[in-house]
Amino acid sequence: MNSSREIVITGMGVVSPIGIGDEAFWASLRAGRGGIRRLELFDGGEPRPAIGADVRDFDPKRFVRPRKSLKVMSRDIQLAFAAADMAVQQAAINGEVDPERFGVVFGADMIACDLSEIQPAFAKCIVDGRFDFARWGEAAMSEMFPLWMLKYLPNMPACHVGIAQDARGPNNSLTMGDASSLAAVAEACRVLERGQADAMIAGGVGCRLEPAIWAYHRAYQLSARVDDPAAALRPFDADRDGLVFGEGSGVVVLEERRHAEARGAAILARIKGFACCFEPRRAGDKPEGVAVGRSIVGVLEQAGLRAADIGHVNAHGLGTTVDDRLEAKAIRDTLGDVPVTALKGFFGSLGAGSGAIEIIANVLALRDGVVPPTLNYHKPDPECPIRVIRDEPMPIRRPTALVLSQSRIVQSMALLLTSP
Repeated sequence: MNSSREIVITGMGVVSPIGIGDEAFWASLRAGRGGIRRLELFDGGEPRPAIGADVRDFDPKRFVRPRKSLKVMSRDIQLAFAAADMAVQQAAINGEVDPERFGVVFGADMIACDLSEIQPAFAKCIVDGRFDFARWGEAAMSEMFPLWMLKYLPNMPACHVGIAQDARGPNNSLTMGDASSLAAVAEACRVLERGQADAMIAGGVGCRLEPAIWAYHRAYQLSARVDDPAAALRPFDADRDGLVFGEGSGVVVLEERRHAEARGAAILARIKGFACCFEPRRAGDKPEGVAVGRSIVGVLEQAGLRAADIGHVNAHGLGTTVDDRLEAKAIRDTLGDVPVTALKGFFGSLGAGSGAIEIIANVLALRDGVVPPTLNYHKPDPECPIRVIRDEPMPIRRPTALVLSQSRIVQSMALLLTSP
């Protein structure tokens, strides 16, 4: 990063299965209170996972304005809007930033529609028990809401947030799977470094509990522990058997330090560096975790730090057999015996929302001087030779946190946070 421009975090917002708002979220992490449970979110008979981490007690009307915007907002957009609103309020922007120099970068997944919205059009295309594609255009035009598409485009979270916050500066959307929101924060930092904005809203959102999305992602290794939801997701544990899906959004407000100080903003943390790497492979090739290791090395070089300077790592920690093994090896090879936590046991795999929420968790950890433990880690795995933080929070000795995210197609992000 450009050393003449220090990028700092001045606001945070989170909507998660374990709390709405950063303090409620943090209280659950500190108390070891997870949010994976049996699902009750869908009642239309659609296929759905038996367990997951859903956001309960979320009322979009508390956040969305104008209310009529809800007509063109999917659940993803609603969660993102709420998280962004909380982040901007915490940053106390209050018109102190030139709207032309106030931007948004958001990470998003493919957004799935409510199946009931397309059922009438779909039914019109069934002929003798088979789907007739030739009928789809006319059926869709006659049966579906004219603005239907606007609810489900992955750039809509960034658009709605930009409009509501009067952020007229750079606006971008990234769709990189689980790496999306860390990539969005990194891109927002670049915008600030280039001097193209004074403040940026950055984050991500993912809702992987919608029936269509869940069906699409069933190729993942999913946990079979449906009778014990709270203990289902076990990052790096020898008995891990797969991930659990969830939903949520995390958003941060970023500024260049001098700009934040000039307006008297409270500085929550500094982004010291970031790196993105990709592991090219052909169909049929097995992943090797190369990109994870390269991203760690890259962020250390960019920040001018050594492995010994890292206080702890927030690993991606999906809870799958192969992914955890490869990530653990990369961490061990590059950082040695560094303490590692993995938080998805609390709130599940949130897709594009995971990374930003984990950034927020680590900002709060640096603030309070303790790292939350890895939920459900009981039995060390010899193939994951890392020092996993377990059972209780760990006191922080070096105030530098490394946050990792990886996508299914082996895009790897690493981001370094330090105390203000």
